[in-house]
Amino acid sequence: MKGLPGYLLYRALSGLFGLLPAPAMRGAGRGIGLGLSFVAGKRMRLLRRHMRRVIGPAASEEQITAAGREMFASYGRYWAEVFWFRPRRKSWVVRQAHATGLDAVYSAQQEGRGVVMVAPHMGNWEVAGAVAESLNLRVLSVAEDLPNRRITEWFIKTRAAFGIDIVVHGRGSTMGALTNALRAGQVVALVADRDVNGRGVPVEFFGEMTTMPAGPCSLVELTGAALFPVGSYYDGPGYFFEVHPELPLPEGEDRAERVQRGTQALAREFETIIRAQPTSWHLFQPNWPSDALLEKDPE
Repeated sequence: MKGLPGYLLYRALSGLFGLLPAPAMRGAGRGIGLGLSFVAGKRMRLLRRHMRRVIGPAASEEQITAAGREMFASYGRYWAEVFWFRPRRKSWVVRQAHATGLDAVYSAQQEGRGVVMVAPHMGNWEVAGAVAESLNLRVLSVAEDLPNRRITEWFIKTRAAFGIDIVVHGRGSTMGALTNALRAGQVVALVADRDVNGRGVPVEFFGEMTTMPAGPCSLVELTGAALFPVGSYYDGPGYFFEVHPELPLPEGEDRAERVQRGTQALAREFETIIRAQPTSWHLFQPNWPSDALLEKDPE
């Protein structure tokens, strides 16, 4: 929705979900998401394609359909939590979460290196910001500059409340801001499983060629920062964040080759992360060239 009506809808949903106790909020979010799976036929067909890639050919059609519906429910929970969140609830949210693998992150910082933490769109990656802040790892991230400027500003304020500082893509030099932060030894957190701008590098991802953003590996190449893939999962009513070991850039003849090989290595890490909890992967957009055929030739 454009303009003021769209913004007011977001504020109304925030007010509505904000009144609910946490269990009711999560249940309502999941229920709304699940209900949408029965009416959003084209989107459901897309999610079934995604789940078929992840779960594999041995899964039955019933299993794939159930996985698609659970993706809707999980995404409904994510949005309910975003609308429900308030700064006064941050400490409670942090107590529901735990994280592993952070020693290597602290070691990289002690060496004076910046840190790039990269995740797919999984679980509630906003909560990761609150957890990181509680561990003295306040992060800088990137947000799309949405057509509705009011909603963009709402997202910036919401993520700041979670402990995430935001650079808005398209407002000034995004790479410049991130590079400066890393050279100052800060933490940059990115979600990078989807090539939003269509300028990514080719990778094989779940057995099929697509493109992924070159940004994370380009930042590592430019600054010498440490690159850490991160899994963001739901853990019952709580959250679990798994920081994988540092992913060094592979050797290559030039910068472009190192970045491409690094992005391919990152895609492999994302496969492992997603397979651990496939239905918490909130990928609701076409992500492979063959997905575009679904728009023209529905089942």
